Amino acid sequence: MSIRIGLRTISKFVFLFPRALPRAGRTAAPSGQILFAALIVISSTLARAQINDKLPPELEKVKVTQNLKAQIPLDLEFLDSKGKKVALKELFDDRLPTILTMNYSACPMLCSRQLNTMLDAIKKMPWSIGKEYQIVTVSIDPTETTDRAQQTKQKYLQDYGREGAGGGWHFLTSRKEQNIEKLAETVGFGYAYDPKTKQYAHPTPLIVCTPTGRVSRYLDMKQYDPQTIKFSLLEAGEGKVGTFADQFFLSCFHYDPEKGRYAPQAIFFMQLGGGISVVILGSVLFRYWIRDAKQEKTPQNS
Repeated sequence: MSIRIGLRTISKFVFLFPRALPRAGRTAAPSGQILFAALIVISSTLARAQINDKLPPELEKVKVTQNLKAQIPLDLEFLDSKGKKVALKELFDDRLPTILTMNYSACPMLCSRQLNTMLDAIKKMPWSIGKEYQIVTVSIDPTETTDRAQQTKQKYLQDYGREGAGGGWHFLTSRKEQNIEKLAETVGFGYAYDPKTKQYAHPTPLIVCTPTGRVSRYLDMKQYDPQTIKFSLLEAGEGKVGTFADQFFLSCFHYDPEKGRYAPQAIFFMQLGGGISVVILGSVLFRYWIRDAKQEKTPQNS
């Protein structure tokens, strides 16, 4: 909330306040001067707060707009880390759910923090990159080379430490800035370049997509825990990944957007508890019926 206190109002108060002070001779002057100085300090502080309250125009678009169910433009072409031209439709091929990230290798801190946080979580998952899901990391820097992207890829693959992951984690670059911008606009990834620092300001979402390239879920860094990532991929997989037990377990939970994680469904457990109660009650009654039937037959046989 911006501060809306005007300097003119404060100056009027400062001007009128000494007249309201009791005429107590010379002893009143120092307190009036102190009050006047204090009000000047307060007014200047409030003025600076009002000026600094608004973000620079170029940074206002640095945010995530959750375009759920948006279809990624699959005809967009990029270069993979080996310099080969690849269209997004070759990666989103209706086979595996995908985690999409938008970063750049020259980022001084935020990108590495995001990818390291994600890596810490997915290393704790039983699922592996390239088997149950894939990751597509697109550079937002059109000057990034494929060699630099390959170096970044090898760094994270080495840290991940599982065989076969190289074919499931794709690092893409493009000299065509319009391709990067089109993809970012589609998935609601707002970013801006600062020519003074020669760096990009950007958010840090994991964008979970279906195998056909539709946006299914957004996760920010506080939601990078193994269960949330796995459930998001399982949900986005549309039945193409995960065991029957995984699917059943997912049905016990629902995504809570306020908490940013999956929580148990109360109604499911109520229904499950009701079903168990019916089974227990039915088994008890059945045993009573059997016992009564035997007791009725016993006198006839004797």
